[in-house]
Amino acid sequence: MDPVRNPFAPGAGQRPPELAGRDKELSAFDVVLERVARGRPERSLVLTGLRGVGKTVLLGELRSMALKRGWGAGKIEARPEAGLRRPLSAALHRAIRDLAVRHRAPDRVEAVLGVLKAFALKANPEDAKLRDRWQPGIDVPAAQGRADSGDIEIDLVELFTEVAELAQDVGTGVALLIDEMQDVRPDDVSALCAACHELSQSGAPLVVVGAGLPHLPAVLSASKSYSERLFRYVRIDRLSREDADRAVLAPVEREQAGILDEALDALFDASGGYPYFIQAYGKAAWDAAPADPITPLDVAVAAPEADAELAVGFFGSRYERATPAEREYLRAMAELTDGKDAGVNTAQVADHLGRKPSSLSPARDSLIKKGLVYSAERGQIAFTVPHFGRFLLGRED
Repeated sequence: MDPVRNPFAPGAGQRPPELAGRDKELSAFDVVLERVARGRPERSLVLTGLRGVGKTVLLGELRSMALKRGWGAGKIEARPEAGLRRPLSAALHRAIRDLAVRHRAPDRVEAVLGVLKAFALKANPEDAKLRDRWQPGIDVPAAQGRADSGDIEIDLVELFTEVAELAQDVGTGVALLIDEMQDVRPDDVSALCAACHELSQSGAPLVVVGAGLPHLPAVLSASKSYSERLFRYVRIDRLSREDADRAVLAPVEREQAGILDEALDALFDASGGYPYFIQAYGKAAWDAAPADPITPLDVAVAAPEADAELAVGFFGSRYERATPAEREYLRAMAELTDGKDAGVNTAQVADHLGRKPSSLSPARDSLIKKGLVYSAERGQIAFTVPHFGRFLLGRED
């Protein structure tokens, strides 16, 4: 069929397949927005799940929902070893601009921007020369004595309070969305938890929506023991068969095309119900189909092309980040699980490789930091990427 019309191509369609089956999460966030705007207490939200389940797309949809309600909204993607001040400043600058459109007191908006600028400038090292100092691009003088102590925990509480009160002026709120939240540095995680705790006590209209890998709750708990009371954890998993079929049927039908039930069976078997894979195999099947409707043969012909694309862009890009020692560890995990999406005991990995467990700890810890594996529970390790074990067993090194 016409590849130009391919509804599974990136950016195609009005609603990406990744959002199929997420109505419950969208409805729950709608309630959060309403409750917070009315000054009622509500916990911030944390989405967890493996890669490829559509967390990032869902996060983007939540941001759009907040904007439609007149909220200020900013989104960042955390990066390992990177501080939070600079990206957070940019995200909240965007949120303040969203609110400024509705605010009737420009002086009040500028005052909050001054606090934001003071917070942002603390991202510069104290000994940095003037020519090397980063400027946040906020065209107001930096405030003095507010959010500029240099202590990220104190400063974040003060900044969030200022921004939330600005939103309160116009009867809405602020949503701060943080993708890859497990990569936020420990000091910054602690500061975020403290700020959320302070705001929950005061009922200020600001919510943090984080998204990350399955071990994110453990990261937050290790930072602040009370974090479990601050966040509502929502596990985002692969789609049910019904929702997976809807993720295929909806875009196909928008193009006034069809797909046989047997082809839907084949797509579900290939994708395992993971939204990213549904999109990859769906795109390839559409391109391979010579005519309407899409048949099981079209899916079979398309599968190798989709596999090759995933091997490079989804699996391969992650595998290439691993060192030889780390690849050995990953391969052992794949062999022990027979390529299935299952956890494995770290002691078993050591026994499989004929090594002492302590000698493998550096490789395991590095793989966790790189986001390739996560600790499902004490003594257990699992891939963060679905079907990664199958990919590894299929490689010819």
